[in-house]
Amino acid sequence: MSTPFPFTAVVGQDDLRLALLLNAVSPAVGGVLVRGEKGTAKSTAVRALSALMPEVDVVAGCRFSCAPAAPDPACPDGPHEVGAGVGRPARMVELPVGASEDRLVGALDIERALAEGVKAFEPGLLADAHRGILYVDEVNLLHDHLVDLLLDAAAMGASYVEREGVSVRHAARFLLVGTMNPEEGELRPQLLDRFGLTVEVAASREPDQRVEVVRRRLAYDDDPDGFAGRWADEETAVRARIVAARKLLPSVVLGDGALRQIAATCAAFEVDGMRADIVMARTATTLTAWAGRTEVLPEDVRQAALLALPHRRRRNPFDAPGLDEDKLDETLEEFGSGENSDGSGGSGSSDGSDDSGDEDPDPDGPDGGGGQPPQEGPDDGGAESSGEVPAQGEPSENGQAPSPGAGEQAPVRAADPFRTKVLSVPGLGEGAAGRRSRARTEHGRTTGARRPQGALTKLHLAATVQAAAPHQRARGRSGPGLVVRRDDLRQATREGREGNLVLFVVDASGSMAARQRMSAVKGAVLSLLLDAYQRRDKVGLVTFRGSTGEVALPPTSSVDAAAVRLESLPTGGRTPLAAGLLRAHDVLRVERLRDPARRALVVLVTDGRATGGPEPVALAGRAARLFAADGVASVVVDCESGPVRLGLAGQLAGELGGTAVTLDELRADSIAGLVRDVQGDNRRAA
Repeated sequence: MSTPFPFTAVVGQDDLRLALLLNAVSPAVGGVLVRGEKGTAKSTAVRALSALMPEVDVVAGCRFSCAPAAPDPACPDGPHEVGAGVGRPARMVELPVGASEDRLVGALDIERALAEGVKAFEPGLLADAHRGILYVDEVNLLHDHLVDLLLDAAAMGASYVEREGVSVRHAARFLLVGTMNPEEGELRPQLLDRFGLTVEVAASREPDQRVEVVRRRLAYDDDPDGFAGRWADEETAVRARIVAARKLLPSVVLGDGALRQIAATCAAFEVDGMRADIVMARTATTLTAWAGRTEVLPEDVRQAALLALPHRRRRNPFDAPGLDEDKLDETLEEFGSGENSDGSGGSGSSDGSDDSGDEDPDPDGPDGGGGQPPQEGPDDGGAESSGEVPAQGEPSENGQAPSPGAGEQAPVRAADPFRTKVLSVPGLGEGAAGRRSRARTEHGRTTGARRPQGALTKLHLAATVQAAAPHQRARGRSGPGLVVRRDDLRQATREGREGNLVLFVVDASGSMAARQRMSAVKGAVLSLLLDAYQRRDKVGLVTFRGSTGEVALPPTSSVDAAAVRLESLPTGGRTPLAAGLLRAHDVLRVERLRDPARRALVVLVTDGRATGGPEPVALAGRAARLFAADGVASVVVDCESGPVRLGLAGQLAGELGGTAVTLDELRADSIAGLVRDVQGDNRRAA
């Protein structure tokens, strides 16, 4: 086993280290979600924490790490007698993104359960992580049903495995740590809320600190054991401090004044539910124990708020996590209690002064932190443009030539988003779990049975009994039990929903800037992006204007990244519709190689016009027929407006083998028939 990088040797990242240490002192805090760009020592810090965890005493031979002083009465390996155990280091278990449900929670031997009535259980990763650390790298890429199981176990302290009425329960209390890069997609708000604390990490912009990071990393790579030995004293000191804080924690007093500040802070920031209040209370008491005190002070409440509330402030997928520190200080001052304030002028003092600026704190100290995670405020974007004219060379909608010198138009803000009805891909897919199109999935309604291919995961009990029943006399059945063989087992086939690749192809030419049309177009695309977020889709964005089409955003799970690119999208120039379609076709071709099971839905947003080059309309028609030949589902959002309509978007939809819908119909009840239209058009094209 390789020597881990020492926790105390991590440079900077004070908030990250503090959040991890607080959970090491008290796992009841609820775990840590670490958000940040790649290459910011997220995984290094988490793996290093395992070396600081104190040893645990376990019952000898127990696969579920029962404590010898208080063994779990429901342990599948029990019952155990109370007595002495054996010591071992706390484990750090990593959950791979591609893990199966059985690998996470464990698996029952269904054949033995049916034939012998024996609960033969193979423990999963939750059992391995009991009384240790469970680390999920890229937790935002984990399938939703696995995240639900994981967080349920973390909240209840137990894991339940059930297969057709046969159930096993075992204890599963662990320190949960997840890391993620927000560029690759966000977690759902209800899942974010289940993590106790969150920290935002970013690489330092200070040259001296970056130099020190490189110096330590190179020294570790050259001699891991020697480097770890140089930090052994610091590691021992932090380990001893964790043990001392654990012993002190039951003696910490959370007074009424501190509780009032916690409740007032959560109310002031309008967080949903009561989980935030509970997490803040636990975090504040743990901070107090970590500082070696027994009375919670206002600065403990403030620090707890900075760690526990930012990720609970999101109101929609495009909100950036964050907390207004000025508002926080005002709330703490307003509801401050004399019994909890010592007037020391700390971060929670009434004068709002910051005593951290008097001296430079040690960036390598394990108990640093206190700063707010980096956040992005709302994009004011300036005043909305008005009276825009088409780019040079494009006719205006009233037939007048554009003013001389007119060029690229500045980006306009999107109109308010609205709820859309579902757009789905016809047929039955087998892609990643989601909420858009019909698919064969591991979870959903049972539609039939088949022989298992590989390990049995979802037993179809009736089909299994039906397969075994004719052979009972030949197998010498004499008792009440059913004699079941491996060949009798049947796997349930289920139908659920999958996530798709929704590729937006947006016309950003000069004609789209007329009459503020682009604002309405962006509002419609933003509405569809919100729908894609809710349905667990991947999204991509292709735009076309001037003379070419370009990939504004390659296919990604980060819907909010698409929203950012959309907001900054300028308009102007000619309308190279064929170039945009060909670029979108190339994107789908490459993505089909990367993820062949994920089906695509193309949403083309245009008025149907095509300019530039010889026969632009005919070229666009030929490009559109490539999608129809590949059987790609498509919808054309017709942006044409004005009293005179040419109907070009409808003709283009016919070439694509899809259907057309106007901007007004996109928000109306009439769109309910759109799915049927898409399916019907595709069947006719076939």
